[in-house]
Parts: sequence; structure tokens; C-alpha cells
Amino acid sequence: MVSAESPGPRSNEPGQSQVRITVDGVAMVRLLGADDRLLATVEKEHPGVGVHVRGNEITLTGETARVEAARRLIEELLVMVRGGRDLAESEVSTSSRMLHEDSSTSPSERLGPAILSSRGKSIRPKTIGQKQYVDAIDTDTIVFGIGPAGTGKTYLAMAKAVQALQRKEVERIILTRPAVEAGERLGFLPGSLTEKIDPYLRPLYDALNEMMDPELVPKLLAAGTIEVAPLAYMRGRTLNSSFVVLDEAQNTTPEQMKMFLTRLGFGSKMVVTGDITQIDLPAGSSGLRLVGRVLDQVDDIRFVRLTSADVVRHSLVGRIVDAWTEYDAQKQAERYESDQAREFANRGPGRPNTPRDRLPKRRSS
Repeated sequence: MVSAESPGPRSNEPGQSQVRITVDGVAMVRLLGADDRLLATVEKEHPGVGVHVRGNEITLTGETARVEAARRLIEELLVMVRGGRDLAESEVSTSSRMLHEDSSTSPSERLGPAILSSRGKSIRPKTIGQKQYVDAIDTDTIVFGIGPAGTGKTYLAMAKAVQALQRKEVERIILTRPAVEAGERLGFLPGSLTEKIDPYLRPLYDALNEMMDPELVPKLLAAGTIEVAPLAYMRGRTLNSSFVVLDEAQNTTPEQMKMFLTRLGFGSKMVVTGDITQIDLPAGSSGLRLVGRVLDQVDDIRFVRLTSADVVRHSLVGRIVDAWTEYDAQKQAERYESDQAREFANRGPGRPNTPRDRLPKRRSS
């Protein structure tokens, strides 16, 4: 039960009000978060509103309009908690933004139901960008999820794959990655080929074990219902009735990307995920960077670009992404200015830039 009491403007403070919200039947830690982190996010989203908690009572004080906005947010968060959500700071911020844009909207409805519920944990979109990504997977045959670390690109794609398998929409799941990582080459690693490849695929195994019964996963792998393999193993195959996820796609070459996409068979769906700011290949050789220009206008293919606003890890991750993006943009601008200055210097004062200027000069005898 939730009750809200508003005694109206306080005396001697025109335009100010106080609202008390009494929460029953919900553990306050689920609403406030560990170490009151969710409460701190509410205060951050509504500056000027004092939020005080005593027992199961939340008191909001401040300017009337701001207090009312904070009250709507808290009541919406309560709806989510009662619906079984484990709230994160990103969901509080997203819900606040939705209510600010349209007070008649319900963030809990717009973010949609859970994709999977496993071992007491629900997997669902937590931001508008993630919801658009999940919706695209439902409606389009090939979806590209492009964005920084922590935006749930791979995790949500794998959740949709498991959901499709459970609903018998596909007969198998295929998870693949290019075996290229920062500064490392397989040949220099110890062990057999399988032992060399397993560490690159370990994040996919870990996600599977979170989403399914860990005792069931080995059986599905042994039966071929779930396959986890390097991208090179896809060559020459036609993947029918499959949900295929290509992870770390920024480390595919254009040739590998073309090879992978042309494996698509009947009754299959593909999701390609990657972060074009973390390419471990020579400059300009990423298939993920190229494919956006080649296939952007092709029907039944969707590109969803996630941003730091969709990061659902520690809030610091989003700030790191923003700082790194700003740094890269600054370095790119500096390189452009340097190139322009070098071109001007090579041209010489008072000389037009003509095709003759670019011809090799004859050597004097």
C-alpha cells in the first residue's frame, strides 16, 4: 500500500510544500538501494527537493512543482519494485527523464516486461535505447547494436536468443566472436587450439550460465542446440532456424563481416554487437565501421546506436565513456588542424593549390 499526504504550502514560505509518502509491503532497501544509492539518484534528478526517510515514510519538501515531480517519480519506482524489478540507478534516471518529457507516460509500461526470469533475476531493458534495441530484435531479421561498454548490447541479445529458443521460435543458438583481442595473437598463447580460443569465448559462456540452469547448458552445448565458436568456424555454412549473435564485431574485417552476414538461412535471426571506439585491428579495416555505410538503407536490417545514457553498469562507466569520447573528438580536431597547417605550409605563400602543385618535381641535372 502507498499513501501520500500533502498538507499544502508551509506557513511563511509561499510556493513551498511538503508531501509524505508512506510505503507498506515493500522493503525500503529495494526502493532506496544499497547505501541509499537510488535515493541519492532521486535527489540528483530533482535538485532543490529535500528527501528525508524515516522508517517506511518518505518526506519531500521544496518548491511545489518540483515536489510533485519527485512524488510522481517515487510512486513510479514503487510500481516497478512491486512488479518484481530490481532497480538500478540508470532506471531511476531514465524514469525521471520520461516523466519530465511526458508526465502522462508510465516508464514501467514503456520499458516493457521482462525478457527472461532466471534464478530469481529478471532481465529487461532499463533505458529507452535498450528498449528500442530489444524492439528492433523482435521486428527485424538482422540488427546491429552499436555502442560503448556497459550498454547491454550482448547481454540483451543473448537474453532474446534464449527466449526465442524457449519459445521454440528457433532450433538452436549460435554465439560467435572474432578471435582477436587487444595486442594478443592466438599463436603466442599456450595450449591446444581449444584452450587458446576458450578465453575469448568465456564471457559468452558466463552469460549463458546466468540466463539458464548451469546444469542444462553443458547438455545443450553437447547436443549442438547451443554453439559457441570463433567467427572463422562460420565460413562455408548456412545457418537455418538459428538465432545467431556476433559479439565484438568491431574486430571483424570487411571480408569477415560479409562472410558472416551471408551465412543467414531461412527462419534465422542475426544480432551483431560491437563498439567502434575499441577496434583492435589496423585503422580503417573494421567491418562494423564499413557495414553501416553499405547496409544502412536495406530493408529488414536495423542499426541501433546506444550511447553513454544507456550504460547500466556503475554510473562512473558512463562518465568514463563521455570523457573518452570528448578526448577522441579533441584529438581528431587537432589532427585536422595539423593536417591543414601542413598542407598550407607545403603550398607556399601566394601560390594557388593546383594539380600542378601535386606533380613530382624534376631533379636538376
